[in-house]
Amino acid sequence: MSAGHDMIWPRDAHNLALLSHVHPADYVNPMPQGRYNLVVIGGGTAGLVCAVGAAGLGAKVALIERDLLGGDCLNAGCVPSKALVRSARAAHEVKRAGEFGVRVTAHEVDFAAVMERMRSLRARIAPVDGVESLRQKGVDVFLGAARFVDSATIDVEGTRVSFARAVIATGTRAALPEVPGLADAQPLTNETVFGLTELPRRLAVIGGGPIGAELAQVFARFGSTVTLYEVSPRLLPREDADASTIIRAALERDGVQCRMGARNLRVTQLGGEKIVNCDSLGVAAEDRCDQILVAAGRLPNVEELNLEGVGVRVDRHGVQVNDYLRTTNARIFACGDVCTQYKFTHAADALARIVIGNALFFGSDKASALNIPWAIYTNPELAQVGVRANDEEGKRQTIRFDLAHQDRALLDGVTEGFIKVTHDRRGHILGATIVAEHAGELIGEVVVAMNHRVSLSHLANAIHPYPTQSEMLKRCGDLYRRTMLTPSVAKLLQKVLKWRR
Repeated sequence: MSAGHDMIWPRDAHNLALLSHVHPADYVNPMPQGRYNLVVIGGGTAGLVCAVGAAGLGAKVALIERDLLGGDCLNAGCVPSKALVRSARAAHEVKRAGEFGVRVTAHEVDFAAVMERMRSLRARIAPVDGVESLRQKGVDVFLGAARFVDSATIDVEGTRVSFARAVIATGTRAALPEVPGLADAQPLTNETVFGLTELPRRLAVIGGGPIGAELAQVFARFGSTVTLYEVSPRLLPREDADASTIIRAALERDGVQCRMGARNLRVTQLGGEKIVNCDSLGVAAEDRCDQILVAAGRLPNVEELNLEGVGVRVDRHGVQVNDYLRTTNARIFACGDVCTQYKFTHAADALARIVIGNALFFGSDKASALNIPWAIYTNPELAQVGVRANDEEGKRQTIRFDLAHQDRALLDGVTEGFIKVTHDRRGHILGATIVAEHAGELIGEVVVAMNHRVSLSHLANAIHPYPTQSEMLKRCGDLYRRTMLTPSVAKLLQKVLKWRR
């Protein structure tokens, strides 16, 4: 049985339906049909987009998946986590209903029902990524472990598949940090946490990045006592500092105990309890919990592929590729989490599209040309794209507009947040950070502006419905225009107005 089956628990009707699509128990691999234009290893987002896109253009395509089609996104990432985020937000809205004049005398989170809803939705989405869907789109699907034999052949469970070009899209898995006693405590990861059927009364979360922050807040809102450990002095250490401050405050309001600067972590067990000890900013701390969730980085899935044997270089971050996503073997490409710092579903999709053109049609598209946004689905959300900091040489400037001055935010009672837009001297957008209820939706307009070189001055001309949070972008355009009103320009305008009187 595939190792990926272990993450699909319990074996209820929803999960059995899921497995029937993403790894059918009775599936028989096809006989290879000669040499393929493209063989894709990995059936997550990157692999699926590569395979389906190439087949749609007439290429002869095979896809190989060791575990579950759909990859992390469907089975242990975006889909299940955002289902829980939505349930947690509903619980939070009920809890604060009194702020809006709505009296709710009592509410209860039915964790078993929350998890069943998640499993139901995951199963409903699964057919799109399933075996039958791929076969109907012209892709030969092979389920099993892949291993390069040479630069033109891949072995799949004893069957040889030959190719003109190959793509490595094997993704990543959760890293287990070297914490004494952690492995013996059988911690949860993103691959197993969605199999819970009972709410942990006390949950320790190791890692204060996007996954750790999202799930810490979710479980706190469900009613768990949550303690989060992050080695950096601040939450979300790779993100905008002002944004991480707001997100940390939101988590703490929801009851999350944040232990920043956590060093010398060690785990022991006593009876049915797990005990986490650490030094948090120089202060010794000890916390008892029922479950530990690890969200402390990712490791590339490359060990079984024999990449060294075909001259494909790998480092601790994954497969090495150039700007065209070609590996050190000219016939082999890579895309998705296994080869990029942007470990997001939408980034995997975008990179896969580049690979199709470059591998099959002499394309020359570059990954560096992409403006890739990302979002963290805490509440409020945090979304970013491009550069963030001011340039010391003065070539970059940043405009900030706070939600406290935005009517829709005031009406919704969610005024903690902001938008920062970094731009050049001509007002062209170089990057942005948004902290707001729906920041992930708002960042898309910024990406379009960046892709088409729409300046902040032009954004000021865009008409948005009132009242909406998207008006923040127009306000940033207004603020930029004010910077253009220099003393000399103001003096000239005064002369014109005087002459016009």
